Amino acid sequence: MIESQARTRTQAATGGLTLDLTSKRALVCGASQGIGEAVARQLAAQGASVILLARSAERLGHLQDKLEREGAARPQVLALDLTDHGRLAEAVGSEISGGGPVHILVNNAGGPAPGPILEATPEAFLAGFAAHVLAAHLLARLLVPGMKEARYGRIVNIISTSAKEPIPNLGVSNTVRGAMAAWAKTLAGELAPFGITVNNVLPGYTDTPRLRDLAERTAARRGQSVEAVLDAWRAVVPIGRFARPEEIAAAAGFLASPAASYVTGIHLPVDGGRIASL
Repeated sequence: MIESQARTRTQAATGGLTLDLTSKRALVCGASQGIGEAVARQLAAQGASVILLARSAERLGHLQDKLEREGAARPQVLALDLTDHGRLAEAVGSEISGGGPVHILVNNAGGPAPGPILEATPEAFLAGFAAHVLAAHLLARLLVPGMKEARYGRIVNIISTSAKEPIPNLGVSNTVRGAMAAWAKTLAGELAPFGITVNNVLPGYTDTPRLRDLAERTAARRGQSVEAVLDAWRAVVPIGRFARPEEIAAAAGFLASPAASYVTGIHLPVDGGRIASL
């Protein structure tokens, strides 16, 4: 009762806008760890019924149990690879047929391997585009009709600050992230008349397995210790630390909510002030 009254007061104070996602369904990609897991937990905490998608069935199962213990509705699990577009379309299509429209799509995938851009093979670019741009496009084509019918839609892309400022030694990733940003901006304009928003969250250095992997690769290439690399990265963040995955997830949770109904086509950096540009 107290929670219900507080929610009513919040809605009244904000003209009916709220962070509450009760009755909404959300598909979160890359949900087995790191930022994706944090986003899934954030949306569940806001009341959404969450569908977890990632390659590792074991990790998804652990998260499924964890969310249920925390009081969320037991999530659905789709254990598959985003680059297997045939299986992806079949599984998500079946989920829509069985459970109804998905109102929120969170596109999130592991970044391509690091390295100078001229050393990247065409196959590396193709793999990056398949996991990011093409998978996101396929999912949007599947889910947008239901969003239109439900008169509610949010597409949130977890990209990278490299969409604004390319990061050294991430040639393929910089290219793919830039393409995702352009795709999202184009889609935002097309879907705005239907009240469907499309936005990008740009994480800075975030304490995830991906960051640790990049640090280990960089350290090996430079002949430095991993801690020296991490210290150097931390030193360029004005706030003086790496982000926690939950801090990225909070931004995604806002963009997925009714409170963000007039926000579309933007980059939202969550980087501790590291990007020099506005």
